[in-house]
Amino acid sequence: MRLQCAKQLRGDLGGLQKLKVQDLMSENVVTTKEETTIEDAVKLLFRKHADSLVIIDDEGKCKGIFTERDILRSVAKSVPLNTHLKEVMSKNVLTVRKKDSFAKAKGLMVSHSIRHLPVVDEKGYLVGMLTIRKILDELVGMPIFRS
Repeated sequence: MRLQCAKQLRGDLGGLQKLKVQDLMSENVVTTKEETTIEDAVKLLFRKHADSLVIIDDEGKCKGIFTERDILRSVAKSVPLNTHLKEVMSKNVLTVRKKDSFAKAKGLMVSHSIRHLPVVDEKGYLVGMLTIRKILDELVGMPIFRS
């Protein structure tokens, strides 16, 4: 997969236009509920070696996202660690579908300055995540090392 993606990045095989979100997304998404506290969310992120949590409802639909940026914002604003994510998560989350083009996803990520883009199915159920880390790893062969 990486070689094919790298060739597309360089212009071989018709360029990036052929890439779909499903070619670059991760299906292993860390999720939680909006009642989770900031402290518990940070511990979950640490335990799972993740950099974002998708907040889902009881049906599995995306309600929000909580990322490393949200942690920094919360700490900078002295938000108590026992605050529920529903108070600090990013709401009205932009999403894409598996069959959407990579160009569309990239456009959303660039224009909205986001590094995490949940992937949903036709009914709005979470099925994956497209991240800058995954894109760098797949397209450039530049994995982000985690300690």
